[in-house]
Amino acid sequence: MTDSAVQPPYRIHALELGPMENFIYVIEDRATRRAAIVDPAWEPAEILALAEQHGLRITDVLLTHSHHDHINGIEQVLEAAPSARLHLLKPEADFWGQALEKPELHHGGDRLQLGETEIQFLHTPGHTPGSACFHLPAGDDLITGDTLFVFGCGRCDLSGGNPEQMFHTLTDLRTGLPAHTCIHPGHNYSEKTTSTLEEEREGNPFLHFDQLEPFVHYRMHEHDRLRHSPYGPVRKPTSG
Repeated sequence: MTDSAVQPPYRIHALELGPMENFIYVIEDRATRRAAIVDPAWEPAEILALAEQHGLRITDVLLTHSHHDHINGIEQVLEAAPSARLHLLKPEADFWGQALEKPELHHGGDRLQLGETEIQFLHTPGHTPGSACFHLPAGDDLITGDTLFVFGCGRCDLSGGNPEQMFHTLTDLRTGLPAHTCIHPGHNYSEKTTSTLEEEREGNPFLHFDQLEPFVHYRMHEHDRLRHSPYGPVRKPTSG
């Protein structure tokens, strides 16, 4: 989050739930008390209790992607908040193939207005074809799902994964957002729960690659053999 003395118009609440150390995020718009739930899963009662504790009205549900560990609490949340809108990217809806009752389908570059809080949808394929990151530009926060972890990135060998797409996605994130952008990942796999994009550029081995083929080889054949969670920073190789 920005270090400016002026608070952004939102707060981000994080819950770590389930056996896979998932982070579920509740974006609270301060002015209207509206809330957007990102990737409701595992223990929806805990998510609903947090919203009630803070006096929030759940109006939106955002999906970074459709893998089971990120979506298995959707029905319970929507039952408790029947007027809430479900949002995901169209390529992910096509990949998922579920007959969803009332989704609002988006493309990369779309924006959602949550009260006074703007949420930008970034299309970040690689883990799945329609994976999304959610950028909150007022505070430079980025909710990354399984695209980018703290000092890691999502697997590309699961259904829908594509390491070439992941390389281009991570390159775009590395070069296209401010260095102080705060990363909020989809799992608690690292020594710390959040980091800045500047820290990721320095310590995330996946952001050290400038060429496609070495990245693909490392992601698909080397990383899981060499590294184990909790992930810590990896020194960027020096040329020469």
